[in-house]
Amino acid sequence: MVKICCIGAGYVGGPTMAVIALKCPAVEVVVVDISVARITAWNSEQLPIYEPGLDDVVKQCRGRNLFFSTDIEKHIARADIIFVSVNTPTKTRGLGAGKAADLTYWENAARMIADVAKGDKIVVEKSTVPVKTAEAIEKILIHNSRGVNFQILSNPEFLAEGTAIQDLFSPDRVLIGGRETPEGKKAVQALKQVYANWVPEDRIITTNLWSAELSKLAANAFLAQRISSVNAISALCEATGADVAEVAYAIGKDTRIGPRFLSASVGFGGSCFQKDILNLVYICECHGLPEVANYWKDVIKINDYQKSRFVNRVVSSMFNTVSEKKIAVLGFAFKKDTGDTRETPAIDVCKGLLGDKAKVCVYDPQVTEEQIQRDLALNKFDWDHPLHLQPMGATEVKPVAVTRDAYEATKGAHAVCILTEWDEFKKLDYVRIYEGMQKPAFIFDGRNVVDAQQLREIGFIVYSIGKPLDSWLVDTPAVV
Repeated sequence: MVKICCIGAGYVGGPTMAVIALKCPAVEVVVVDISVARITAWNSEQLPIYEPGLDDVVKQCRGRNLFFSTDIEKHIARADIIFVSVNTPTKTRGLGAGKAADLTYWENAARMIADVAKGDKIVVEKSTVPVKTAEAIEKILIHNSRGVNFQILSNPEFLAEGTAIQDLFSPDRVLIGGRETPEGKKAVQALKQVYANWVPEDRIITTNLWSAELSKLAANAFLAQRISSVNAISALCEATGADVAEVAYAIGKDTRIGPRFLSASVGFGGSCFQKDILNLVYICECHGLPEVANYWKDVIKINDYQKSRFVNRVVSSMFNTVSEKKIAVLGFAFKKDTGDTRETPAIDVCKGLLGDKAKVCVYDPQVTEEQIQRDLALNKFDWDHPLHLQPMGATEVKPVAVTRDAYEATKGAHAVCILTEWDEFKKLDYVRIYEGMQKPAFIFDGRNVVDAQQLREIGFIVYSIGKPLDSWLVDTPAVV
């Protein structure tokens, strides 16, 4: 029986290993983590992350050929293939602060593997890492090997949260990068055989290490670029009376462009897009490519502009102040069908409203109050460190109110901001919401999920990203 160990039981490691266990019953899969609370949750009925379909996969395999453990050294020593799926946060101090990836956790994992390993191992990069990380890890392993042979592979994940299980069941591609040596090719083949249990061979792509590492950063940069592009057009649509949904539909009909990632919104979020672009910027700067670095910086600049523009639209529309006014925020996760709040636009929107002394009340069907308060209390980039290494007391200050019901959140509010495209927000009783709000009642739709015309007929003043402006809003332009 092939034995696989995955270091890191987070959003990537947990679901990926669960699907490998399901599809490869002859493979023993153990997911290890230093967090006792996280491993306890993986072994319970309430998994630590929400992802449609994940519960069923875990329950089918757990205790059979899928295990979760805090005994890291034991399972590293037993494994044939070791996946490393640990945090690679953006550095907050020192060389490359604010852009470069902090590889502290990756290096710690490599040193532990070198210390514990008794036999030859295949070590697989699953975390998103800078180009040439494999080379650095290889040096650590080789210089501490004591006769053990290591082969380093890059196997970046291309999962979209909310559809991660389906993405794993039927991936567009599986990318495996390795050394172009006999040993390296043999290691690539070993990992390829694992995926070949359910992935068609023509979807398993093999490359050299550096191409695999760069492909992940480039893929996320390209996707984020599309979102910033349509968001830039959304601002122009509002200024000219065009409808961004109609423009995006027309653009998407061009087969060279396609329709995906052309939905205008309050901005992109998630753990990867901004972090990977900043990483790409830093790599370009280090290699003397400032023009390329500046090009990718502008993708983030437009994303920040879109969030600021949204906040300014809210404030300017409401008589240029939201001080002491209750603002209901519907949705805090960075997208629907996930409880993930990493880099969610809701953080910057809420902080912008709080900066103008608004009374913010948040409702999200999947995000806990503790997580919301923590996110709003943490400094930028602190979220990407393990929980036990984050600043203490982050949830002691509670800058916003949090409810478990959309109607309670909107009761008595002057405005509603929709920041996540949860399906349930399309089905709310907006007549009931309108009757319970202060007048004039505003809705600021940051995801274009509601029918603006129907809401205007109820009595709301409605702002939808990139749509022709309500007459009230035309007279109160948002200046960033």
